[in-house]
Amino acid sequence: MDWHSCIKGFKSYLRLERSLSPNTVEAYIHDVTKLQEFSEADIKKSPDKITTEDLKNFIYWINELGMLAPTQARVLSGIKAFFKYLLLEDVIKNDPSALLDSPKMRRKLPDTINIHEINELIAAIDLSKPEGMRNKAMLEVLYGCGLRVSELTGLLISNLFLEIEFIKIIGKGNKERLVPIGSEAIKYLKMYLHETRVHIPVKTGKEDFLFLNRRGSPLSRVMVFMLIKDLALKTGLTKTISPHTFRHSFATHLIEGGADLRAVQEMLGHESITTTEIYTHLDRDYLKQVITQYHPRS
Repeated sequence: MDWHSCIKGFKSYLRLERSLSPNTVEAYIHDVTKLQEFSEADIKKSPDKITTEDLKNFIYWINELGMLAPTQARVLSGIKAFFKYLLLEDVIKNDPSALLDSPKMRRKLPDTINIHEINELIAAIDLSKPEGMRNKAMLEVLYGCGLRVSELTGLLISNLFLEIEFIKIIGKGNKERLVPIGSEAIKYLKMYLHETRVHIPVKTGKEDFLFLNRRGSPLSRVMVFMLIKDLALKTGLTKTISPHTFRHSFATHLIEGGADLRAVQEMLGHESITTTEIYTHLDRDYLKQVITQYHPRS
């Protein structure tokens, strides 16, 4: 089979059988397209003829392009998924990617902001503007529920169960989870729904989406990024932050407050507990204080 047919089939498989989000599908296709570029420029082989040695040479090739280890690891993950698909479809009899190891990476601790900084960011929202109450409700939900930005922009009114203080989230792979929502987030959500959103002319077919722009369409992820960047500039926050910073902070603050790791895993929608364990790091200043206070040689 040629590259075009295999990639087209792989894309359909990811969308229909694995139910992955459009962004994840495009990331996988981008990774496989890199391998196609390498093949067409160098080894001139169709997907069913690729060997493990070819894939090792491909890794050397992307390394020479200047790709960092995390990017290389992500590309390799996409390539492995591609060959698993070809094996499933009987295009190949053996998976050439099975014995490939991902580049070794140091586990990076996620960036976080403290509760004072979060309060400052939310307080900096201008409530005199038409979008002010929407933005306040949005950030309260983002931090209060630890959502991914795509989960926030895709949140539906029909999935709000505010009377029992829960919201239903459609996460990665269309997996559903129930997340508790606090009183502050509920308060501003109700104000947004009853005082702001009712005045927005909603586009047909978008009636159930919670957070809308002024034209009545769901907010884009980019708009949420821009809002947070603007608020950071406004408050003089020098840290590099994004919507994911709120999710990291939500998890870190829960763990530091003594929350059960399994409960945090459930709220974040992590498949594996090892993903959640990264949030068990302690603040370096606190560690320094403990050593200074209790170590006999300090």
